[in-house]
Amino acid sequence: MITKKQKFLSETERLVLRPFHNNDYERWVEGFRNRLPSQYKYDGNGMDLSGWTQEKFNEVVSKFQGLAEQDEAYVFGVFRKEDQKHIGKVEFSTLMRDEFQWGLLGYRIHNQFWSNGYGKEAVKEGLNIAFHDLGFHRIEAHINLDNTPSIRLAEGVGMTYECTRKEFIYECNDWTDNLVYYMNSI
Repeated sequence: MITKKQKFLSETERLVLRPFHNNDYERWVEGFRNRLPSQYKYDGNGMDLSGWTQEKFNEVVSKFQGLAEQDEAYVFGVFRKEDQKHIGKVEFSTLMRDEFQWGLLGYRIHNQFWSNGYGKEAVKEGLNIAFHDLGFHRIEAHINLDNTPSIRLAEGVGMTYECTRKEFIYECNDWTDNLVYYMNSI
């Protein structure tokens, strides 16, 4: 479990994964501001930044810290080493602890950084954090049936398809089927 006092940082050859800090605001805004138009259905339509201020960002950072302290969720900003640009996030939600040690993986890389292998590099390192630092035994990714890039990413980092859960997640005013990919700690 990560606490406010820990200075958690994980690095790969090209990336830094770490909890967000208040001083990340400008980099965070720049990452969203420079996104390309939506590339496919699950890319999203960008983010309305008009209501975002340093203060609002600080509140979100504080919320993330609180979630980590409660062992509910861990959100890691992904930053490029060469220029410290914010390129996305990797996050883990605790589904169940005790005898399960089971978590859920989420990820997003800003589309202007796609096709560079950053997603695979960030998620691989995120899984390393989940297993070795956060103590999870099993991590799942729940993926929409037609989200081919996410399926490729899950498979590319070594996750295994387990099943299709019918009417599993409520989104867009409907219950949707999801593919379940998983990885267990070694």
